[in-house]
Amino acid sequence: MSIADNLKQYKSEVESDGVTLVAVSKTQPVESILEAYEAGQRVFGENLVQEMVDKAAELPKDIEWHLIGHLQTNKVKYIAPFVKLIHGVDSLKLLQEINKQALKNKRVIDCLLQVYIADEDTKFGLGFDEVVELLRAEEFSQLENIRIVGLMGIATNTKNEKQISVEFNELKVFFDGIKVSFFRKDEAFKEISMGMSADYKLAIEEGSTMVRIGSSIFGKRVIKHFKPNISAN
Repeated sequence: MSIADNLKQYKSEVESDGVTLVAVSKTQPVESILEAYEAGQRVFGENLVQEMVDKAAELPKDIEWHLIGHLQTNKVKYIAPFVKLIHGVDSLKLLQEINKQALKNKRVIDCLLQVYIADEDTKFGLGFDEVVELLRAEEFSQLENIRIVGLMGIATNTKNEKQISVEFNELKVFFDGIKVSFFRKDEAFKEISMGMSADYKLAIEEGSTMVRIGSSIFGKRVIKHFKPNISAN
């Protein structure tokens, strides 16, 4: 099946539940993304800052770019002019830098707090208590150029569907508590980004509003080394 056919299948399935489909285009060539764009997709997710910057320069400007990978503070300035949503915010320090760069670009940048829900040491994210501590911090209350619109979590990479469902459910229950405690009157706080190609159906059952699907749409990833134009300084 073509990218357009794959996309049509997933969009009809996912969007019928009111869930946003983020097409994960990391390592995919511009031509493949353009094929998905022409099939109606507008929301794309990238893991690497350099790759997203390069693609954004070449592709239509009405694309909504989501940074879904781990973001270093020294790379924020490169995506601040155009990024739509940053999924993996896992520290107050990173939020402060996003706020700083958003202010420079006269923008308010939407962010998701990444919550650690997996039984794996390799995953990033804030603990439940750390999320509460961050939201209570005086430093957080001073950030006027970022907007927290929800939470993001990645389940354990396992074939145990019960475990995955439990982890997603924990995030949904936590989201509901955070909504009541900190964002009761904030209509923008509504997103739960959880679920990928292997577990998106379980995620939707547990309340996900945003799923990230890549290889199932685009096919096998294309390994390409992007030029390191972005300085680490």
